[in-house]
Amino acid sequence: MNERNVQIIEKDGQPEYAVLPIEDYRRLVASLEDSAYCAAIDRAVNEDAAGETIPGEVVNAILDGTPPLRAWRQHRGFTLDVLAERTGVSKGYLSQIENGRKSGTLALFRRLATVLDVTLDDLAGWKGEES
Repeated sequence: MNERNVQIIEKDGQPEYAVLPIEDYRRLVASLEDSAYCAAIDRAVNEDAAGETIPGEVVNAILDGTPPLRAWRQHRGFTLDVLAERTGVSKGYLSQIENGRKSGTLALFRRLATVLDVTLDDLAGWKGEES
């Protein structure tokens, strides 16, 4: 989906609606129907009603196929080096987790969530092991 094809309609100076081409809409709906991220998106909508939101750039990145861990890391401005140092794992191992080549442990994802100031649900999509 190309953000340039999206028309934002504002109400009282705030974004209220997004209008996008029908083909972009159809691709978005199809990806959501088959996506492992449906639950995370539902949670985001519910939290939005409570005043808590997931930044649009994170949502867009995830919808475009970026792994949630990478989307949040980049949004928070962390390099792999910094996040690896703060969580006590190697940069290479963290890169393999981001790219889906390693699963990581639940304990590691708890540390990642803490450092990134997100919930485990925000990092949904990984297939970790209990530790």
